[in-house]
Amino acid sequence: MTGRSLRLRRLRRLTPARGEDGAGRAGRRGAAKVVAPKVVALGGGMGLSASLAALRRITGELTAVVTVADDGGSSGRLREELSVLPPGDLRKALAALCGDDDWGQTWARVIQHRFQSQGDLHGHAVGNLLIVALWEQLGDPVQALDLVGRLLGAQGRVLPMSAVPLELQALVKGHDPARPDEVDTVRGQATVALTPGEVLSVQVVPGDPPAVPEAVAAVLDADWVVLGPGSWFSSVIPHLLVPELLDALVATKARKVLSLNLAPQPGETEGFSPQRHLEVLARHAPKLALDVVLADEAAVPDRESLADAAKRFGAAVELAPVARQDGSPKHDPELLAAAYDRIFRMHGRIGPWR
Repeated sequence: MTGRSLRLRRLRRLTPARGEDGAGRAGRRGAAKVVAPKVVALGGGMGLSASLAALRRITGELTAVVTVADDGGSSGRLREELSVLPPGDLRKALAALCGDDDWGQTWARVIQHRFQSQGDLHGHAVGNLLIVALWEQLGDPVQALDLVGRLLGAQGRVLPMSAVPLELQALVKGHDPARPDEVDTVRGQATVALTPGEVLSVQVVPGDPPAVPEAVAAVLDADWVVLGPGSWFSSVIPHLLVPELLDALVATKARKVLSLNLAPQPGETEGFSPQRHLEVLARHAPKLALDVVLADEAAVPDRESLADAAKRFGAAVELAPVARQDGSPKHDPELLAAAYDRIFRMHGRIGPWR
C-alpha cells in the first residue's frame, strides 16, 4: 500500500461517524427523516461562484474546494510578494456563499471591492487583503478562511484544494500564431486561460502537491460532489491533478455531477463541443466515474454524441435550461439551483429545497 493510500485511509477515519440516527448516509436513506445533502463543489473563478450561488439555495451542508494556481492580477501580486496561496478564487467563493440579506450582500460587495488609485493598492481586492492578513495572523489557511466565513455569515465552507500555491503548465498547439503547428509549453494560469492556441493537456508544478486534509475529508464524507462549471483547463481539471484529491474522488461513495459550461471559452476551449470537454477530462483522469452530466439544453446541438461521451464515465445526461435569459453565457442561480435540486432528488433522497 502506498503512502498516499495510507493517508487516504486515515482521512476516512477522521470523517464524522455515520450512525443509524438519521444523520449518516444509512440514516438518510433508511429512516423517515430526510435531511439536506452534504455537497462539495470543486472549481474556481466565476464558474464555481455560479455553482455555489445555486447550491446554497438547496443545502446548508456545502463545502467549496477551490483551485490555487491563479497568478494574475491582485492574487498574482500577493502570491509573488508574500509567498502565499493566491486568495482571489477563495474570495470569490466566499462572496458567492454570502446570504441574500443586507448583512450578506453588504459584505459580499465589500470583499469584492477593488481599490482604484495611482499607487500600490490599485487593483487589489479588499477580500484578498483580509484573507492574507488573517493567514499571517493565524498561520493556518483553513482556520483563517473559516474565520472570514463566520464574519461574512457565509452559508458554507471554503477550502483551498492544495496547501501550496501551484503553477499551471500547458502543452499548447499554435500558442504562437506564427507557428500554428508547433507545440509549446505555456506557464501560468493567466497565460493558459488566454492562449490563442489549442490546449492539449495541463499539469501542475509541483507535480505531486499536498492536498488540504480537510478538502479530502469533505469529499470522502459527501453525498454529492459537483465539478464545474468553469474554465476547463485552468479551474476544473487542476483538481484532478492533486493526487490525494483525485484518490478521494475515485474512492468516495458520493454521487458526482459534472456541470458543463454554457459556451466554449475564448482561447482555452475555443471550438470545443460539449462532448469534447468530457473527452479531455477523461484523458486527465481516466479512473474518474461520474453519475450525471448536466448541460444547458440550448447548448447541446448533438445530444447523442454527448450521451455517448457521458457513458464512458458511467454517467447519464441531464439537460435543463440553466442560462440567464439575457443571452449572456452565464448561469442563472435560480435555474441552476432547480436543476441541481431535481438531479439530487432523482438520483438520491434529499430534504426540502430551502
